[in-house]
Amino acid sequence: MHLSPAGLDLLKKSEGFRDHIYSDVAGFRTIGFGHRLVQSETYPNGITLQQAESILAADIAEAESSVSRLVHVPLTQGQFDALVDFVFNLGSGRLASSTLLRYLNAGRYNDAAWQLLAWDHAGAQELPGLKLRRESEFRLWSPTEPKALVA
Repeated sequence: MHLSPAGLDLLKKSEGFRDHIYSDVAGFRTIGFGHRLVQSETYPNGITLQQAESILAADIAEAESSVSRLVHVPLTQGQFDALVDFVFNLGSGRLASSTLLRYLNAGRYNDAAWQLLAWDHAGAQELPGLKLRRESEFRLWSPTEPKALVA
């Protein structure tokens, strides 16, 4: 399974594009569409949109692989997209150790979906951008329950 156009759209909107290196909310050096730099990567003159798209494709492939490796139950396209976005944003380690994954692999799909909404903090601070992203993932996961977030 691969990230759908709807999943890619969410990811790109959530990350935004920056052609220069910046520090993300967690303080990691980042460029393009949320690509976390490794020590050997330097872009002293920034990157083009085309370079960012290429880097993004590799990062997405890694996130897709992680989701496929960690999840042991069937997924809908929306569920897969939500999880790929989650892993892209937070890393596969966070998914691997999460209650979300435990619920999901136990077949508790609805409980797993609601767990997405808990991941809207950086440290102790709730971030509006992360809250919106998690709600968007929830809607991808459960497209028939968009009103469930309005309580």
